Amino acid sequence: MTRPKGIVIAIDGPAGVGKSTVGKLVAARVGYSFVSTGKMYRALAWKALETGVDLEADAGLVALARRLKWEFPKGAGPEADVSLDGRRLDRELSEERVSKASSGIARLAGVRLFMKDMQRVAGLDGGVVMEGRDIGSNVFPDAELKVYLDASPQARAERRVAQLKSLDMPANYDEILDFIIKRDAQDSGRKNNPLVKAPDAHYIDSTVMPREKVVESIVELFERARAKKT
Repeated sequence: MTRPKGIVIAIDGPAGVGKSTVGKLVAARVGYSFVSTGKMYRALAWKALETGVDLEADAGLVALARRLKWEFPKGAGPEADVSLDGRRLDRELSEERVSKASSGIARLAGVRLFMKDMQRVAGLDGGVVMEGRDIGSNVFPDAELKVYLDASPQARAERRVAQLKSLDMPANYDEILDFIIKRDAQDSGRKNNPLVKAPDAHYIDSTVMPREKVVESIVELFERARAKKT
């Protein structure tokens, strides 16, 4: 299909691999917008925690999501922020309790369908870099460029610790590593849209690769993908 604003760049991969950081840098380089689907799940998880909605109740979470006024106001860079009922969320989405809660609700079929519909609308016209767990395999199986970004659990835990410390938030390496390993198993083993590498996705292992090199590699893939569409 022809998208009026450009192509869709889908970046998938496990938790803590740096998809958001890399995705924003790629979007800035190619002049696209950036969408972090993880932020959507974390926003719903945060609201559920704040309002006492059962994190295991798929129907209740979907009902909550539908009641909310979702807005995605322009941020400082290529990424839009997430606003719920007029409240712009920021540090709330970085809390460990929210991260852990979001991993639970992300396995629920109804929640995933609600999010997929929002994500499809956000990227349908193209000109977007979208990251998540199942963008290339489920949300945009027709994406013109698919990337599966990976790294060892240990490297991802170290990055998460550094991120939290930069925000002056508590960080325990052992606890975070244990959470990442369990999250990998949960994301890969869940029934609804598990974390998988799409057959036509480009695999990039960023364990020892500098961030700049990862970004450069994706930009090169973008140039080739865009050339095929012209």
